[in-house]
Amino acid sequence: MNKICKFFLKLFGILFVVNAALFAVFFFDLDGKLLFNVVEPFLKKHYDNMDRKDTLKAPYEIDKFPKYDFNS
Repeated sequence: MNKICKFFLKLFGILFVVNAALFAVFFFDLDGKLLFNVVEPFLKKHYDNMDRKDTLKAPYEIDKFPKYDFNS
């Protein structure tokens, strides 16, 4: 009986600590702060350095259209 009681006390203690940690993350919005301060700058740095096609240098041909086939 004593071993079972100690086991459940340890289990409830661990669950209480986990619940308190998750509440602190929620209350102080730590996940949002992590995303804003760590993940977003990393993603901006990665995606801002990507090579992209310059759409302003593409020729504009108003009289040429792609061939559309509506009968299929």
